[in-house]
Amino acid sequence: MTIMDQLTLRRDGKERKDDGVTCSGERSSGVATVWRVRLAGRPGLTIHDTRWANGERDLVLYQPAVVPEMPAPLSNLHNRRRAGIQPSGLRKGELRIMGWVAVPGDRPSFKKTFTTADFVDVCGLADLYDLTSRPGVVLDTAFVRPDPVLVDLNEPQKTVSVQHALFFPQNDDVTPVVFFLLSRVAPTLRHIGWLPEPVRS
Repeated sequence: MTIMDQLTLRRDGKERKDDGVTCSGERSSGVATVWRVRLAGRPGLTIHDTRWANGERDLVLYQPAVVPEMPAPLSNLHNRRRAGIQPSGLRKGELRIMGWVAVPGDRPSFKKTFTTADFVDVCGLADLYDLTSRPGVVLDTAFVRPDPVLVDLNEPQKTVSVQHALFFPQNDDVTPVVFFLLSRVAPTLRHIGWLPEPVRS
């Protein structure tokens, strides 16, 4: 499949992990679904969607034994800024991935809160529309708030910074990987000039 009109994404089997560290810091074994990301004329990238034996699950830009030559901000993103996937706690059979953005740099950091308008600017309106048009996929605030903030891609709010999250059915393996690309990988690809800025309207 093609994302952002530039990247192609395909599933490429599974890989066993006999020993690793989960997002919570526990050691565990697991099995990763391997996803290959291609951008014409650039080195390929690999994403691992790992289901750990302790019940945790996360996505990461996987670092192979030999990393192709690439700018430091992208090279240093490998094996960092993972995205955990967990039950939403709202509806049966629904999962959640946080809309935290990996901020580009030689030491990539996280930005967790945005107005919806700013989040759309980072991730791209057209790509978020594509994601949320899938059955059961919803972009919303990550947590229930006493003063609810409406997350509406047709009229993205510009006043309140909140943590966003994407909610999706547990049998949908593609959506979280695409969201991971939009929020954790694409900002760095734009920073190093490998992708154009997202269309904002």
